[in-house]
Amino acid sequence: MTRRAGWLALLVAALVVTGCESSTSELPPVGPVNPTPVGAQEITSVPTTLDDSTCDTDVSLRPGRNPAPGAMPAGSTMAEIANRGRLRVGVDQNTYLFGFRNPVTGQLEGFDIDLAREMARDLLGDPDKIDFLSLSAADRETALKDGKVDMVVRTFSATCDRRQRVGFSAVYFSTDRRVLAAKSSGISSTKDLAGKRVCVVVGTTVVPVLLSLPQPPKVTGATNYTDCLVLLQQGQVDAISTDTPILLGLAAQDPNLAVVGESLGTDNFAVGVPKERTDLIRFVNGVLERMRSDGTWDRIYNARLGSLGPSPGPPIPRYQD
Repeated sequence: MTRRAGWLALLVAALVVTGCESSTSELPPVGPVNPTPVGAQEITSVPTTLDDSTCDTDVSLRPGRNPAPGAMPAGSTMAEIANRGRLRVGVDQNTYLFGFRNPVTGQLEGFDIDLAREMARDLLGDPDKIDFLSLSAADRETALKDGKVDMVVRTFSATCDRRQRVGFSAVYFSTDRRVLAAKSSGISSTKDLAGKRVCVVVGTTVVPVLLSLPQPPKVTGATNYTDCLVLLQQGQVDAISTDTPILLGLAAQDPNLAVVGESLGTDNFAVGVPKERTDLIRFVNGVLERMRSDGTWDRIYNARLGSLGPSPGPPIPRYQD
């Protein structure tokens, strides 16, 4: 080694040692960080919506005899979709059991996903001729209004307020709402929520219910249920509230959690369609009729929701002409 090379080696070693000592002495100790999911925020006021007593939330347009794939009436919404060759459906990818992305296969799975594929089967003759668009609950109406999707199959309840802007199919799934909390939390009823922090998904129907309780909790709105689960596991909220099957799906992912308390009302899921596309609403109802009669509804329930218990059978539709 030359004299110059030796000096360079000593200089580099000195800089490394000095840098390490400086970093060690100047940086403060770092504790664990529980970041709040993007978009999560406190909700302090009840959204202004129509009272559900002002309309019949569950009634839909009576279906006729659905045409076979490849024989959609000229000029119909179904013919437009058939000419495109793909059905565009707004779904969820963060709600286990209903609409979620399988971490192994990367594919979307769940009750709502299978139901959407049945729509593509009857319309295009192939359940795989479908394009899924992942939507947050708050974006469902906008996606329909802007024409980004042909329909929404995403635990979408047909409230009187939403019916002002969206067309809905007959009910395809009925459920109640409850609360999910840690088994050690001491929360066992809605009375125990007083002053507690409860996570909901923005745009869902449980928000006004919680804020209208005699002793309401502090409500945090998140973008999806996965974010609510993270907030609960990190101790940033004390509970989650939404539809019972969704809560049971979250509890299946964490054995420390349990669904508790009395019912906080009911939700009836329907397929959302642009309000003016009445022919498509009738077609969707025809698909749902076929699924009820040929056992497809029960088959999908057993495959996707069987862990919740025996099939209750599909809801009985109610129609207007």
